Amino acid sequence: MVIRRFLCLLLLAASAAAQAPSAPATLRSTLLADLHQSHEKSEWFVPLNTAIAGLTPEQAKWTPLNGAGKSDPNANHSAGMLAYHLWFWNSRALAELKGVKQPAPPSNNDETFNEFDAATWSKIVKDDDAVMTALEDLVATADEATLAKIAPTIAHICTHNAYHIGQILYVRKLQGVWNPNNGVK
Repeated sequence: MVIRRFLCLLLLAASAAAQAPSAPATLRSTLLADLHQSHEKSEWFVPLNTAIAGLTPEQAKWTPLNGAGKSDPNANHSAGMLAYHLWFWNSRALAELKGVKQPAPPSNNDETFNEFDAATWSKIVKDDDAVMTALEDLVATADEATLAKIAPTIAHICTHNAYHIGQILYVRKLQGVWNPNNGVK
């Protein structure tokens, strides 16, 4: 009986320790968590690095058929087109957040998808990773005033990334090149 009570107390203590509150969330910790989740840390959804990992250039350029059963890259995007689009907007946002003047954005957002070239697929994968790392570094090192100023843009970047990561996974599933053990069944 004494051993049983001791074990119960030990389990309760371990459970309480596991549920001990962590430090309160801050703007910086929240933005960094969101950036990491949309980059390389799988939590609520598959991150970009996992979503595009292992795709060959041929797989990256595959587009689903449209409703009429025809291939139409202007209506349906490939995983590579989506990854390029993310790199385009994330790198542009990073430059603007760093105070680098950017040329006017394209008048037609389709251009930010259609510049994808399968021959540069491995570079796009590396560039997506690099821009996300740079965004994380910016948030990690920004002073409080800068952090408050850039927070809405960082939040939009994370939401935009999550949206298109879901599309990448959907395209990969349609193509039959997604391993459900990577996070989405």
